[in-house]
Amino acid sequence: MHRNDYVPHRWLVLFCIGTAGCLSAFYPDKISLEKAFTRINTEVNQHSRAYETLSNATQRLGHRLTGSANGTRAEEYAYNLLASYGFREVRYEPFEVEAWARDTVTLSVVPDRSDNFREVAVVALAHSPVEAHVKGQIIDVGNGLEGDFAALKDKIKGKVVLVNIGLAAPTKGARNLHRSEKTALAIQYGASGVIMVNLVAGNVLLTGTASVTGKLITIPSVCISLESGQALRSWMQEEPGNLHALIDMTNTSKKIRARNVIATLRGSKYPDEKIIIGGHLDSWDLATGAIDNGIGSFAVMDIARTLKALKLKPKRTIEFVLFMGEEQGLLGSRAMVENLKKSGQLDKVRYMLNLDMTNDPSGLNAFGRTDMVSFLNTVGETMKQVEPAFANQMQNQAGLHSDHQPFMLEGVPVVGMNGHLAREVLDCYHADCDKINLVDAGQLRNTVRYSTMLLYALADAEDIPTRRQTDTQIRDYLVTQGLRTPLQIANEWRWKE
Repeated sequence: MHRNDYVPHRWLVLFCIGTAGCLSAFYPDKISLEKAFTRINTEVNQHSRAYETLSNATQRLGHRLTGSANGTRAEEYAYNLLASYGFREVRYEPFEVEAWARDTVTLSVVPDRSDNFREVAVVALAHSPVEAHVKGQIIDVGNGLEGDFAALKDKIKGKVVLVNIGLAAPTKGARNLHRSEKTALAIQYGASGVIMVNLVAGNVLLTGTASVTGKLITIPSVCISLESGQALRSWMQEEPGNLHALIDMTNTSKKIRARNVIATLRGSKYPDEKIIIGGHLDSWDLATGAIDNGIGSFAVMDIARTLKALKLKPKRTIEFVLFMGEEQGLLGSRAMVENLKKSGQLDKVRYMLNLDMTNDPSGLNAFGRTDMVSFLNTVGETMKQVEPAFANQMQNQAGLHSDHQPFMLEGVPVVGMNGHLAREVLDCYHADCDKINLVDAGQLRNTVRYSTMLLYALADAEDIPTRRQTDTQIRDYLVTQGLRTPLQIANEWRWKE
């Protein structure tokens, strides 16, 4: 039996095959895990530097927008920090990216055949055109889901659509779409522009990409606050079918080179097999990105520090990856997956663990891979035994729109941590209030210690039950996870049937 063949047993199993003797497989060894987890728990509780380094970076660097001078300094900061933790194998992985940056934008609303216009506070969504001057009647498409657009399909062409970023008064079972997918639907139905309404109170303006591909879109897409959206909808009721939006914007977009930052911890027994743990280092430019994704990326670096400090040498190689370009369309992770495919190394990636706004985990997420649930349950039980505060609440649901996605679409197994963020923190997502004051040092420390335990369990297991999926298995898996429709909207559904 090959050592990677699945052994559906919880403890040590012995196989005697002819004269070859007995082979052993551990699945997994709870005693060894408990010892390692206890050491990890103590080290992180006593010596974690995640909050300290994140606080320092937000003060020294500001935002970390890919393609900007700040983004380059962030790459260097991460490289030097990992090297300072004793990693000899730290490298940059460069990739070329279309770097978008905002310049000017205005939104005016005016009744038809009237000079009584109103200026509305607005922010451009990324990958909007370099220049746009659009005037069009405003049509309200509500939550902007596929059915909302379909219901108004004969009325949208040439109009500026008004849509909610989130789900206002959602219907049972409705699943929201990403702002880029809503913009893609608007383009598909012939709209001339998009006005997204943020649903967070307090005049909060939100940015983020409006492109499903990371390339420039053909129409302007902007965001207004909840309060502006409410006022606009009230005016539309007073002037039904009569209000027009004037969107004027200029932006810049040019080819630049950005860099993922990768530190490698070589495996002691199966060095050719990799576990990748990643978090995107880049952020949007309205604030410092302390939550999105400082808490994820600086947790990754502190996890690396922890394993080095303890001199732990798991069986598989671990690559700690700080991705750039995530906010502009998963550009760094897409580049890494393409490089792995070209070099024939993708089959050697046994698992991908992604930390994106992951905070204070209460359990593990098998990401829809049922063949891994038993393994992860054992890991979670051991974590809870070492730290009773860990709730061990298992989930098994996949999602999109972060750096795990390019790996998942190639069949690489993905695992996640189930965390939580307070409502007031989530309200600053992609907004100008995403700063270090939102970060809870104790919760960030929890992210580090629990994620380190999971990572070590994966890297040191004698066998991992889950395998990379075939193309057909990937398709069926994505359908089961309810991801077919958003991938089709994003033109990332490669299957014809």
